[in-house]
Amino acid sequence: MGHQKTLGKVSAKLIAKLYDENKPIFTIRDAGKILNKEYNQVTDLLSELAKRKVITRLKSGKYLIIPQELGSSEEYIGNWYVAAREVVNSPLYYVAFYSAMNYWGLLTQPLLKVYVVMPKRQIVPRELKDRLIFVFKKKKFIWGIQEEWVTQSESVRISDLEKTILDALAYPEYCGGITEIAKGIWIVKDKIDYKKLKKYVIKYEKNTVAKRLGYLLDILKIDQPELLTSLRLFVKNRYDVFDPTLRTKRVDKNRWRLIDNVGQKQILGIVRH
Repeated sequence: MGHQKTLGKVSAKLIAKLYDENKPIFTIRDAGKILNKEYNQVTDLLSELAKRKVITRLKSGKYLIIPQELGSSEEYIGNWYVAAREVVNSPLYYVAFYSAMNYWGLLTQPLLKVYVVMPKRQIVPRELKDRLIFVFKKKKFIWGIQEEWVTQSESVRISDLEKTILDALAYPEYCGGITEIAKGIWIVKDKIDYKKLKKYVIKYEKNTVAKRLGYLLDILKIDQPELLTSLRLFVKNRYDVFDPTLRTKRVDKNRWRLIDNVGQKQILGIVRH
């Protein structure tokens, strides 16, 4: 039979008023103001509406209206970026890594999870445990962020294109590995602000990131001599692994002092596919 979505008078009033106030995402307090009922009465009603799949719980005290046309959807959380914004407890959050790559057009694969960087620890709500990943970084690393409109009326904080690339190179494990990053850089190579990227590399202060970027630019034959000269300054005596998500093995020699456990031919093959 499925979940019956016929609404009673009180529930219909609540949903209609929330839509009138442009609050498809709402709190217990929002509902209480509309219904003018005691806290326990409001929470009981919301619990019942959640069971009937009229609304879905994003986290404790916060809900999302499920559009009627979706029927008895078990999985609806609306726009994934907005849902992530609504559950984080820090205004300094930003959407990052694979999710930011998806936003900036670096991916050819569907978005399966949302990665969010935050300066303080927070447990992912059980409702989103399979779709939301929190990554914790100190405040000094939280920069290069833009407020981007992800729907007609909702915006979220997302790392800009250049910061997204550097974050990806710093944490390939959150981005599908080096081959996925290489493919993404190739897709957006004409959209990258290479002067900004140079400034960001200096600010990032991570030798491994600079080396991975330089090696990829070499492999992809992206001609940016000024940037490459700057990146070469980060090459020291130490060797680093090109892709930490893969088993370490020497494949290709290179001037970037990277242990290439991917292979130039494999990267070029994927990029040209």
